[in-house]
Amino acid sequence: MQVGVIMGGISAEKEVSVNTGKQIIENLNKDKYEIVPILINNKYDFIDSVKSIQFVFIALHGKFGEDGRIQAILESLGVPYSGCGVLASALCMDKNLSKKLFASEGIKTPKWIIVKDENKIDYSIIDNIGYPIIVKPNSGGSSIGTIIAYSREEVKDGVCEALKYDNEIVIEEYIKGEEITCPILNGEVLPVISINPKSEFFNYSSKYDNGGAEEKIIELPIAIREKVEQISLKCWNTFKLKVYARIDMIIKDEEVYVLEINTLPGMTENSLFPKSANAYGLNFSQLLDKIIQYSLIE
Repeated sequence: MQVGVIMGGISAEKEVSVNTGKQIIENLNKDKYEIVPILINNKYDFIDSVKSIQFVFIALHGKFGEDGRIQAILESLGVPYSGCGVLASALCMDKNLSKKLFASEGIKTPKWIIVKDENKIDYSIIDNIGYPIIVKPNSGGSSIGTIIAYSREEVKDGVCEALKYDNEIVIEEYIKGEEITCPILNGEVLPVISINPKSEFFNYSSKYDNGGAEEKIIELPIAIREKVEQISLKCWNTFKLKVYARIDMIIKDEEVYVLEINTLPGMTENSLFPKSANAYGLNFSQLLDKIIQYSLIE
């Protein structure tokens, strides 16, 4: 089967995407697949390249990758692709909408407000939530444009910086606790990974610099593990996720808070999802094979 690997893109996460794409290409089973690298530099330069492809493995991150738009284009062309569909991708990319859905389903998530203008920030709400506080783009990933603010002045500076990447900014309660991530493959929760960043939070350098964070498979206490698995599957069903996704959480005082859902998690050999799959018993090549298999069934 011919598999096109789409990478690059137009978001601030292009470099991360290219690395993901290269490692997917390197680890796909060459005996099973004819692999076609497809590098995107603008929104539509890939269309002719995929029209005759039997399957597309999406190795994009950020806007025009995780937000449902490229999924919609591939569906209109009748080309099968990896991972979640248009609706799930769009919902999970929008942190504000995601958090509203979490709240409506009784899933705990840090308190937040949305800001669109650095001169129209309601500091009284922020002061009530308390400092420090997280400032980040509403639709984005890899913690690009994300800071921890300790004062009104830093909030405003953070909003100004985040507005370079998005026109809506999330100002969110900072919860100090144990950060974990829960990969799900075809509706099954894989081994949980604990994340202990060297910095104050899991920022860009923590995610991609060597030694930026300690990431390890953990066995949670039974009660917490059951709660984490229950919440993960509730997210899976509520957002109509399919094939694979990764849910980021914080545990504090035995309460579980969902931060966000990643519908196109990093897929290098050192990324969180492949680490979890390896602990489950799937090496990287087998994981990629499963993703293709489950995507074609969907």
